[in-house]
Amino acid sequence: MDLQPQTTQQEFQQVLSLCRELFSRKLQDYGSSWRIMRPASVTDQLFIKANRIRTLQETGHAEIDEGIVPEFIAIVNYSLVGLIQLDLGAADTADLSPGEALELYDRYAQKALSLMTRKNHDYGEAWRGMRVSSYVDLILMKIFRTKQIEDHAGQTQVSEGIDANYMDMANYAVFGLIKLEVEG
Repeated sequence: MDLQPQTTQQEFQQVLSLCRELFSRKLQDYGSSWRIMRPASVTDQLFIKANRIRTLQETGHAEIDEGIVPEFIAIVNYSLVGLIQLDLGAADTADLSPGEALELYDRYAQKALSLMTRKNHDYGEAWRGMRVSSYVDLILMKIFRTKQIEDHAGQTQVSEGIDANYMDMANYAVFGLIKLEVEG
């Protein structure tokens, strides 16, 4: 049997599908309760997830029976939630139906995929030579950049905005998941 290796785009879509599946199931459990979160709160939630991965990588020990993979999935999902919140603004209630929330999720997941495809072309698959720990460090750096931008009321002089940082966080987390799930 001649198995063709998957392209980065196919691997990316496979991981996004996994993340979307969990997002959809959580929508059934909690609805769009995340709609009350302001973008800064989403950024803090991303920090919690990325910091936990780094702690697990450094200590090799978890007190809670959840590993690194679920945290990377959460980073993908919270990054996409952050993009939705930047677009719509925080709400006072869970105002989106599961269908509406998934439609928005898919829109931003597609934008993340498109960005990854363009960057991957320009960088020549460089992410494949990186360590998973580097993705975590890059995500943490993007979080700290985002916090700085938030502290400056979203204003930058020469840098990309919060949305670009959320996109990069999602993409680095997908790369981490590909490395952990697909490449082993």
